[in-house]
Amino acid sequence: MNYTTIPGVKHPLSKLILGTTKFFGDKRNDVFAVLDSFLQAGGNTIDTGPKYAQYQAERLIGQWMAERGTRDEVILISKGGHYHIDLDGVHHPEMKRVNPDDITMDLHDSLANLQTDFIDIYLLHRDDRNVPVQVLMDMLHEHQKAGKIGIYGVSNWEPDRIEEANAYADAKGYDRLLVNSPNLSLAQLNEVRWAETVALDGEYAAWHQRTQMPVISWASQAGGFFTGTYDRNHISDEEIARVYYNDDNWERYDRAVQLANKKGVTANQIAVAYVLHQQFPTCAIVGCKNVKRLQEALPSVEIELTADEVKWLNLELEDAKVR
Repeated sequence: MNYTTIPGVKHPLSKLILGTTKFFGDKRNDVFAVLDSFLQAGGNTIDTGPKYAQYQAERLIGQWMAERGTRDEVILISKGGHYHIDLDGVHHPEMKRVNPDDITMDLHDSLANLQTDFIDIYLLHRDDRNVPVQVLMDMLHEHQKAGKIGIYGVSNWEPDRIEEANAYADAKGYDRLLVNSPNLSLAQLNEVRWAETVALDGEYAAWHQRTQMPVISWASQAGGFFTGTYDRNHISDEEIARVYYNDDNWERYDRAVQLANKKGVTANQIAVAYVLHQQFPTCAIVGCKNVKRLQEALPSVEIELTADEVKWLNLELEDAKVR
């Protein structure tokens, strides 16, 4: 396993971060096996949220940490301020919930379900431009002072809001937003997969290159687009087709397969390695519902890509020398 350091976090983060959106209660044995295997492989960072897996993921993680005594070994990432999702899994993006009351409720729910008194990295899950950044930064600072959260950052925010929030933090003497969690993958989006989400495109990537703010990428595997599951001539999943099916992405897929064959790995592993070889610090969240999926993802972190290979995969070069 490879690691990256973020100031203010107790341990270096594993470059592969375990995603938990598939951690459902009826799969408890599988979930515990994945968590055990991830820790054994050197993984130490778990990404979750109060609504993941229809409100079940954090409870399972909390049970696992309590039974295994692993809280001090792991870095927990959780989030607050996602729009409302009902118990049937129906999304209600009109109910934004990006305000101190709802975020504080989410934080307290997470602490209770995770059976901990502290979350290492806390992210604002969505943004609402009608809410002043000052209100949100005051709230994060207060929770940090109370010892409930460590460092904090955002998910699905645009750069101008991050800059505004950090300017306010500097003026007040608060800690800054230190990490960003947008969508980043080798496949470029036709449109966002879920409402109110933000993808890291070329201009946004250039901003990260300038600022060197660490990125924790969600959907780094592009919903399995690079696994060979999908057929460019047949739509088996309407959502994946809506978001990812385009000629450029199929060319990226073909190049990932070509490079994978030369390196003796899989195209999906190449796609994750692409995320880990940006010109700014990155970690990749990989969702693994069982140990087999985890074992398939783990080799991604060991793959070396040259700068030309990264550009070639992203169609920025016509040819690249493959090591």
